[in-house]
Amino acid sequence: MKHPVLLFCSVLLLSAGASAQSVPDRLAQAWERFTTDSQMLAGIASLYVEEAGSGNVVFSQNARTGLAPASTQKVITAATAYELLGRDFRYRTDFYLAKGPSMRSQNPRDSFHFLVVKPSGDPTLGSWRWKFTTESAVQARLVDALRKSGARSIQDVRIDTVGWQGESIPGGWTWQDVGNYFGAAAHAVNWHENQYDLVLRSKGRGLGELAEFVETRPKIPGFALTSFVRVAAKGTGDRTNIYYGTRPSAIGYPLEARGTIPADAEAFTVTGSFPDPWVPFYSALWDTLRAAQLSPAALNVYAPAAAMAHQGLPQRLAHSEYSPSLDSMVFFFLRRSVNLYGEAFTRRIALQAGRQALTDEGTEVMRGFWKERGASVAELHLMDGSGLSPENRVSTRAQVQVLQYARSRPWFAGYFQAFPLYNEMKMKSGTISRVKGFCGYHKARDGKEYVFSFIVNNYNGSASAIVQKMYAVLNELK
Repeated sequence: MKHPVLLFCSVLLLSAGASAQSVPDRLAQAWERFTTDSQMLAGIASLYVEEAGSGNVVFSQNARTGLAPASTQKVITAATAYELLGRDFRYRTDFYLAKGPSMRSQNPRDSFHFLVVKPSGDPTLGSWRWKFTTESAVQARLVDALRKSGARSIQDVRIDTVGWQGESIPGGWTWQDVGNYFGAAAHAVNWHENQYDLVLRSKGRGLGELAEFVETRPKIPGFALTSFVRVAAKGTGDRTNIYYGTRPSAIGYPLEARGTIPADAEAFTVTGSFPDPWVPFYSALWDTLRAAQLSPAALNVYAPAAAMAHQGLPQRLAHSEYSPSLDSMVFFFLRRSVNLYGEAFTRRIALQAGRQALTDEGTEVMRGFWKERGASVAELHLMDGSGLSPENRVSTRAQVQVLQYARSRPWFAGYFQAFPLYNEMKMKSGTISRVKGFCGYHKARDGKEYVFSFIVNNYNGSASAIVQKMYAVLNELK
């Protein structure tokens, strides 16, 4: 039998040996366990870790391999927006009054007020996230400004989309994403974050029967929905997708809802994205002007493509609406992973660079910006600004380069604050089908600081299980 003192010393030596292992060694062992796990049988993973500031490489595996990054791509878009738009940048939506012949009158001598909206792509107009951006707050300020401007009757509302023509949905977004709230595309005019609630009723319907369509909140003019949503067992949750439909409609965009909702629900909501947010924006504006007795019972509204007749008419600025600062928007962009904000930033970056406000123009500007700062454009294949497209390909090395650069910038405090806290580490997560990623910053117990990116593609099994195994690897940085 071993002497108790010798046994105690042996345990101390083993513990000292384990604790003496370097971080790279511990990461290597954790990486081996992770990549040989059954969930990674057909998957690929990349992990890249540097010391904060010095840039010394701590660990690197597949660091230059382009992988689908999901929402971890937002760290690139946010940093680029800070640099090219500025920490204090605010979107501005202008409302002009113009006088000219109205399309409602057959008499060419008749003259009426136009309300001309010149948008900036503001994704926060009518948003509920700040008190001053809510629909009611925006509407109250506009009515007050119009009254002070001397407007008595607004006959027509038109929108000026110069610089904003072109497709709003980024290339590579999937059909099942674009009709749902997380697939809200950025337009010239955005309203209520381009979201609505589809209300369905399953109460009184048997399993497998069609649920009843109740309403949309807010109400959408020209809304044409075909619902194929069926009733499933209680507790099954929301398993419904909304699709931009394939059946033509004479009154507006056709939409189709497919999937299931739980049984016995009186009013079950599924959140979708507006196909054209200017429609609910105009609808809300009309209601506001009518309630304020600034508009007749029927207000003429025109789609952006048909709304250029006001050009050449004398105009005067009646009101301007400003968004929160970029610093404030980035908080929700990273913390709540709002895809719309990333797409709005990307289009605005293009416009700021003197280009058309198009997604592919914005991503080209972003790639050029990071190329000038030493990143390889081969490691930054960007299809959008949010990471929703499964066609994005970004390397973990490129993400760490961006994160390291951000540390040296005067806006870093706001950027860092916006990162969520997962596993007691400040990091942005990303999730799409069979994709999981984490990237961010961590200060270890010994005071050392690390910058890292960890992306997994094509894992099998449950997402929650792969996340816990990724945490086990990242724990070696603690």
